[in-house]
Amino acid sequence: MRAGAGISADADPRAGAIAAARDAARALNGADVDLAVVFAAGAHLAAAEVTLENVAAELRPGALIGCGAGGVLGAGRELEAGTAVSVWAASLREGSARPFHAVVTEMAGGGMLEGMPQPSAGGALIMLTDPYSFPMDAVLDGLARDAPGVPVLGGLSSGRTPDAAAALFADDEVHDAGAVGVCLEGVEMLPCVSQGAAPLGREMTITAAEGNVIHELAGRPAVQAIEEAIAELPTAERVLVAAGLLIGIVIDGGKPEYEQGDFLVRGALGADTDTGAIAVGAGVGTGQIIRLHARDAESAGEDLRRALGLRALASGSAPPAGALVFSCNGRGQAMFGARDHDAGLVDEVLGGAPAAGFFAAGEVGPVGGRSFVHGFTATVAVFPR
Repeated sequence: MRAGAGISADADPRAGAIAAARDAARALNGADVDLAVVFAAGAHLAAAEVTLENVAAELRPGALIGCGAGGVLGAGRELEAGTAVSVWAASLREGSARPFHAVVTEMAGGGMLEGMPQPSAGGALIMLTDPYSFPMDAVLDGLARDAPGVPVLGGLSSGRTPDAAAALFADDEVHDAGAVGVCLEGVEMLPCVSQGAAPLGREMTITAAEGNVIHELAGRPAVQAIEEAIAELPTAERVLVAAGLLIGIVIDGGKPEYEQGDFLVRGALGADTDTGAIAVGAGVGTGQIIRLHARDAESAGEDLRRALGLRALASGSAPPAGALVFSCNGRGQAMFGARDHDAGLVDEVLGGAPAAGFFAAGEVGPVGGRSFVHGFTATVAVFPR
């Protein structure tokens, strides 16, 4: 596999699209473009068809997907606001990319998913969705049931047109609802999900739960057990928890011990001091293991470096062919106090592999063998050569 990436902040959408596409094509050395991915912000969303037309004219891709973004990243840079476009192009060799546009039609008693292909075993999905018209959590639940083990990576669109409509790109069309994506077959993809939160304190086992409510931990009221676990923490860690308590939930149990990356991290939504129950942002069940988590810039940076390093090792001695990056729009300068943090780390740890992506309103990636929608994460699809 071979990939290239380009990014442009040119105020003219046509010129920016051409510049970014040409930079992406340059790394392919004349190879056919099987897949192009486009992330567009600012003035590009006022005339998205013009942007797509010029990217397609430069790359002539077999498949093209993309979405509107509040900010884009690529080639080690992050452009968090204003007019910008990021283009990623790949030659898949023997692999294939089947593009699709999926929508959910409301019906009595629920909705019907239309346009979503059935991924093959051993395949992978890249999906970009409109957060207002596409129930991504429910779709991921269905994929986990019907296509177990197939990784889904992507993000929720964070940019809208001047008319406040969604902007989802599939080949030469701009859609204002649903989801776009590609089914990848014969393409090796290494998912990387950095949740940007550090595990704190001891592990606890859920002994009573219902839905997303934990009633008991290790046979004690959940609120009491969590308060005791917090009291055991060093002062610096208690300060982090006070800024926002997070609960890490083990999805794939059975390990002798768990480490950062084994937990699905969710916020604590509320507590009932009368019953001792606590609600979290995910379904839970008896027997699952949890651990307190907290988020700060230092732990988020260390976690991303560690997660990327593992994928770099899995890619072999040569740097990966490329990567697609979906970073939360709450990261960037707001979290790290400096520009280009996630894009710079991807560039550094993956040895300059061509990478492009956007700042998403939610990131999609697997934890414990199935995919979820996350927040404050950096989710990366790494493609070995």
